[in-house]
Amino acid sequence: MTIPPYLKKGDTIAIVATAKKILQADVFPAVKMIESWGLKVVLGKNIFAEFHQFAGTDEQRLQDFQEMLDNPEVKAIICARGGYGTNRIIDEIDFSIFGKNPKWIAGYSDVTVLHNHIQKVFGVATIHATMPINFPKDLEPIDATETFRKALFGTDYSIHAKPHSLNKKGKARGILTGGNLSIIYSLTGTPSQIETEGKILVLEDLDEYLYHIDRMMVNLKRSGLLKGLAGLVVGGMTDMKD
Repeated sequence: MTIPPYLKKGDTIAIVATAKKILQADVFPAVKMIESWGLKVVLGKNIFAEFHQFAGTDEQRLQDFQEMLDNPEVKAIICARGGYGTNRIIDEIDFSIFGKNPKWIAGYSDVTVLHNHIQKVFGVATIHATMPINFPKDLEPIDATETFRKALFGTDYSIHAKPHSLNKKGKARGILTGGNLSIIYSLTGTPSQIETEGKILVLEDLDEYLYHIDRMMVNLKRSGLLKGLAGLVVGGMTDMKD
């Protein structure tokens, strides 16, 4: 696994929107907080564009991501929010420069498309992290922003979770992979399908019916993606419906 260079103060981080549209009010608190870390922030020129539910057309979202991916001054890219739309542009992204000079790509939810594709095709680490839409409006640091900051700068940190009755106790070591369950499910059978054997699979999802969660998990099982795991981490399953 290739680890991109960690950031240092004075470096530039870009914010782009590869999926759902976003408001300025949901981005600027993140800009201020990231700048307080000693980093410079640049925004994609189309970040506030709108096309139906998307942050602009496929071409606009692709253009922003590609420009930041190719810009040698940009050391990391964080996606503004999730939603839907990244899989519509993934096959059009030119990763040739990134493959030679990787940089950090961060986000979660729909950004799982990028995490899975980059790990599978290029063997490069990415950061599954909070996004600007979730940054606190009062600019007070929270666990999610602090762990993201530490990950960017290469500072050691640990994550603690409350015990659950379904936990299977033990120790595991391996590469973290996964992300949003719905996205992982949608990528099965594509060039972006992840490899999970010997790895620690992380899953999260939002606003799904329980029967659909079951359908997706059965799909992962039948696809062989649950076989030979070093570990399984089930994160937030928020607003589930029966």
